[in-house]
Amino acid sequence: MVFIQILLPVFIIFALGYIGQKKIGFDVKNLSVMALYLMSPILAFRTFYQTPLDIRYIHMLVYSVLLCVLLLFIIFIIGKLLGYTRSEQCGVMLAAAFMNNGNYGTPVVLFAFGAAGLDYAVVLMVFQSLLMSTFGLFIAALGGRGQVTIKASLASVIRMPIIYGAFGGLLIQLVSLTIPEYIFIAVDFVADATVPTIMIILGMQLASISLKRIPVGKVTVALVIRLVVSPVIALLLVIMLPVDEMLAKIMILMAAMPTAANTTMYSLQFGTEPDLVSSSTLISTLLSLVTLPILLWVLL
Repeated sequence: MVFIQILLPVFIIFALGYIGQKKIGFDVKNLSVMALYLMSPILAFRTFYQTPLDIRYIHMLVYSVLLCVLLLFIIFIIGKLLGYTRSEQCGVMLAAAFMNNGNYGTPVVLFAFGAAGLDYAVVLMVFQSLLMSTFGLFIAALGGRGQVTIKASLASVIRMPIIYGAFGGLLIQLVSLTIPEYIFIAVDFVADATVPTIMIILGMQLASISLKRIPVGKVTVALVIRLVVSPVIALLLVIMLPVDEMLAKIMILMAAMPTAANTTMYSLQFGTEPDLVSSSTLISTLLSLVTLPILLWVLL
């Protein structure tokens, strides 16, 4: 029942993008840029404009940073024990430490918890985007051919339009400005269209991933950490943080999402085990058909 009510609609939309990419073929990169630069900032703007500023923002930020740091530390230890090269260790970090909170987690939370849950999910998505654009970018460069300085990492964050959308909405809320209804209609239209658009794009991205060369052992480690260890750590964190029941459940659910699609782009850009990262993205998304219904059954 959980699968039918929550995950089946999500995967139908993913399948629409997948089939469209296989049968027609779209410029996925440009569509991704459109969603990233034009639509996601509007969704973030609306969320941070409408969601009252309180201590929950701090709790979600602390949770996001601690979860990422703990996962990276666990992978570092495992890599040392198993004798991974620096590139392999960084590849597993990309595949296991960064979850798909945007294309996947946000719509699942929307279907599971409604509009109130969506606001939490978007805030967590913004924080996850920050972590991927700093820690993720640095790790990809460390394990590949490139070099990323602190200045370059900060420049990457500055180029993220979703951050401007979030801070813009927060600023307008703080100065108590009211956006006229006739303008906010346009904001609503774009924000409402963002979630289904990024879901279709994820389906297209999955259609472009090849599974010809799968490093089975390392992918297995990444998948176990991403789909099992991550939500367990999230559970421990929410027990320690004074968050309400709905937010706690959403934090755990978001922590169980598959590998973030953006990590594949980073791995390709720097040559950091792209086969490992891309195959982890696709396989973890497919395995979530099994893991997420179990987790949703427990949470709901």
